[in-house]
Amino acid sequence: MKFAPPLQTAMLIKRYKRFLADVTLADGSTRTLHCPNTGSMLHCAVPGSRVWFSDSGNPARKYPCTWELVEVDEKYRVGINTGRANALVKEAIALDSIVELRGYANCRSEVPYGSEKSRIDFLLTDNPDAPGIDCYVEVKSVTLGLGKGQGAFPDAVTTRGLKHLRELMEMKAAGQRAVLLFCVQHEGIRDVRPADEIDAAYGALLRVAHSEGVEVIAYSAQISDQEIRLVEQLPVNL
Repeated sequence: MKFAPPLQTAMLIKRYKRFLADVTLADGSTRTLHCPNTGSMLHCAVPGSRVWFSDSGNPARKYPCTWELVEVDEKYRVGINTGRANALVKEAIALDSIVELRGYANCRSEVPYGSEKSRIDFLLTDNPDAPGIDCYVEVKSVTLGLGKGQGAFPDAVTTRGLKHLRELMEMKAAGQRAVLLFCVQHEGIRDVRPADEIDAAYGALLRVAHSEGVEVIAYSAQISDQEIRLVEQLPVNL
């Protein structure tokens, strides 16, 4: 996924009201960006951090510029725009970059499913090697780095995440494939685990889901101010 035009850089003043962030530009002026992340952004919203943002060029938008990346630990870029996670995965599926999801002829997004009335991120169908078995893929964006290459999910308590796990378990019990895919938008993360210290209930249910056949995989992104794409499978430690 290419950023067109390439991203612009600034320094973070503060993130506030969840969806806003003030930054200082190179010329010393300030600007308010839209922050497309509903999580806590733990370790990813430190004042003084270098950030990158996109410009929609749309004067009708109240905040035409969007925060896209942040530098953490003064060396790793992190994609904080959670809205890009699904686009990255969709692109990777189309390019056959995700080994576990190859072979399906059709990929549909936001398909209603489950007894709790969710929408699955991706429904993959028509795999000649698995006739009659569809694949339900739920995507979670990982930005929480804990140091020493370790990443974790979630960065805040997630009742919505629990709901998604229950519905993946329901699909697996019905004879379909169910996959939870961690989209790791953090250059410093080399493996992923549940953030039990933040949401113990999510970690516990994730392990139950895995024991009942829900597949849990992770892929990392390569990030620059011109492009971001999924490139490498990472281990998940449950």
